Amino acid sequence: MKAQKSKAPAAAWPAAYRRLRTRLSQIGWIALGSLLERKTPGRGGPRYQWSRRVEGKTVTVALSAEQFAWLKSAIANQRRLWNLLEQMNQLTLEYMWKNLPSTTRRKRLSKKTLGLN
Repeated sequence: MKAQKSKAPAAAWPAAYRRLRTRLSQIGWIALGSLLERKTPGRGGPRYQWSRRVEGKTVTVALSAEQFAWLKSAIANQRRLWNLLEQMNQLTLEYMWKNLPSTTRRKRLSKKTLGLN
């Protein structure tokens, strides 16, 4: 399935949307899951774990300190990515409802129905 490109030039997009696209292009590595740093004194130093879902099951693996630091950054990037995509989606819906022809309705749709909440 091919991605459909927008026919409007980037300059025609709202400034807020263009800023979000720029921020999106600056995100580095991304990863899903959560990290745990276990600091148990007297038991061989800190231990690092990464948990994630794989095919409906939770998988946990041990990590080195370097892997932990790298994944911590990648997971933070994933959360930033979700936030940016959510903001872009909101701007897309706002643009569509304000600028594209719609059908006639007997009553106004709520912001929740329009996805503008």
